Amino acid sequence: MGDSVPAPRVRRVVTTRAGGVSRAPYDSFNLGDHVGDDPAAVAANRERLARDLGLAPSNVVWMEQIHSRNVTVVDGPVDGPVETTDALVTTTPGLALAVLTADCVPILLSDDEAGVIAAVHAGRVGARIGIVPEVLEVMTRLGARPERIGALLGPAASGERYEVPAEMQRDVEKHLPGSACRTTRGTAGLDIRAGIARQLTDAGVGGVAVDPRCTIEDPDLFSHRRGAPTGRLASVIWMDTTE
Repeated sequence: MGDSVPAPRVRRVVTTRAGGVSRAPYDSFNLGDHVGDDPAAVAANRERLARDLGLAPSNVVWMEQIHSRNVTVVDGPVDGPVETTDALVTTTPGLALAVLTADCVPILLSDDEAGVIAAVHAGRVGARIGIVPEVLEVMTRLGARPERIGALLGPAASGERYEVPAEMQRDVEKHLPGSACRTTRGTAGLDIRAGIARQLTDAGVGGVAVDPRCTIEDPDLFSHRRGAPTGRLASVIWMDTTE
């Protein structure tokens, strides 16, 4: 019998503002192509990202994010962003899935044993209407099991700084329990990451890690609420086939 082939290693990367060519107010490593930045600068930044990841730019798949619960399965390079979707799922090694954010919650999911990964854009609207259960269902259909899935919730607006009207807070809490909180000012707030973390745990997801950084507070990160117009961070997941 031949030697068994080791499973590809799942890798995750979250970018910051630093290291790109975009000018203010998108300075400097803006990866969003929908925020008014110079398209040539965005293209150069995306090429640098792919190069730093050891991937061809065509092997990084982007989304046209619309705050929906649409999930798309991809099995190879895509010409342009995948239209009208807020989650990408793949079983293809070497194909990187990217989610863009500047306060919303980026979620990177993987069942390493099954070889199923996902990148999810979960803002207040998408999280409220159920993007997370949708992507877990798609991953399960492709062979993943919730107890084997690991989740990383990337940098996002923290509950301490994400102030919302009380009525909105009550509405989101109804659909995403655990998200209601108080801000540092003592006003109604939303901690979308906390709500998603509870949702993932309740769904049986085996491991949930949360990047504690707040996009609103951290000047090294892009934040739409802190200062629009601005750029977008990328959170990327892929199965690395290199040794």
